[in-house]
Amino acid sequence: MTGRRLLFGALAFLAAAVTASGVLVIQAEHQARQLFVELEALNRERDRLQADWGRLQLEESTWATHGLIEAIARERLSLRRVEADEIVLVAEPDS
Repeated sequence: MTGRRLLFGALAFLAAAVTASGVLVIQAEHQARQLFVELEALNRERDRLQADWGRLQLEESTWATHGLIEAIARERLSLRRVEADEIVLVAEPDS
């Protein structure tokens, strides 16, 4: 009788261990899927930010061109090129 009881105890223990193992595997798989979804969302965000960065660099290079700065200086500030006869040199007095 003790042999059957021991066998039944071992079987119950193994069934509990297999069940616990299955639950842990399912939990790990669920967590892996959640992390994968988060990773994909972060990858999409990175791609969007990378595209924004590229557009901002292009815009910055456009605004920094010499011709654009000169056109804005003429239009908004009414600046013009100085003629040679309008240039005055001022010397610093000797101290």
